[in-house]
Amino acid sequence: MRIDQALSDAVARLARHATDETAMPHLDAQLLLAHVLGRSRTWLYTWGDREVEPAEAKRFNALVERREQGEPVAWLLGYREFFGLRLAVSPHTLIPRPDTETLVEQALTHMPASDVRALDLGTGSGAIALALASERPDWQVTGIDIVAEAVTLAQRNAETLGITNVRFEQGDFFSALAPSMRFELIVSNPPYIDASDEHLGQGDVRFEPRSALVAGQDGMADLLHLIETARDFLTVGGWLMLEHGHQQGEAVRAALESAGYTAVGTCPDLGGRERVSLGQWFSAALNP
Repeated sequence: MRIDQALSDAVARLARHATDETAMPHLDAQLLLAHVLGRSRTWLYTWGDREVEPAEAKRFNALVERREQGEPVAWLLGYREFFGLRLAVSPHTLIPRPDTETLVEQALTHMPASDVRALDLGTGSGAIALALASERPDWQVTGIDIVAEAVTLAQRNAETLGITNVRFEQGDFFSALAPSMRFELIVSNPPYIDASDEHLGQGDVRFEPRSALVAGQDGMADLLHLIETARDFLTVGGWLMLEHGHQQGEAVRAALESAGYTAVGTCPDLGGRERVSLGQWFSAALNP
């Protein structure tokens, strides 16, 4: 079978099994075939008339079948690109998403290029921590996750990428930290989805760990905990930056302001939806 025909057939199959409006059968088919052939997506279209070897066709068909069942493409490939980094992924963590790059961009915009201690809570695959450490070699970045397998994966990603100014530890948010530790920047993409949200039954999230997705209090519990507790670990003038659901911006801003943070604001993601809220902490005495 020719490459172009293999792609066409796969797209048709994946389109029939698409579960939501975010499905991208064309992209999925291209990524899977490029992976099997060890080529780029551009190469596929340049050489669409070339034949796919039987062994390669068998491997491709097996991957398409798994994708038809809903398995995330990132798991089938074994990696996901995030902020220019190729990160290994696993079923123990969330799959890094483009919208989370907004959090990284805001951190890089608001913070100086050196002398920053940054903390990433709920680090998962290490995506945010590694992106910050890669972009700012003079920062010291710490990533924490409650799941041991996630910490191991993040460490492996750091070693593979050769990023040395980052370390990962296991713990439940701040529990792994000494009370005296302070950071100029604390970031997190915590669980923020309500348990009854219909989107939990759609797309890749069907396969991802619920513990990394769902939070109590209509999805606000972990966000509120971070806002409250981060004050004890921020330096004077330090920033807290949180990813949240696109309908939670107002509530997160209100919580930040109520807790005494200043310069509170919300930034949109790639789709223009409220996605990252932030605030600066001085101290209970200095903040109005």
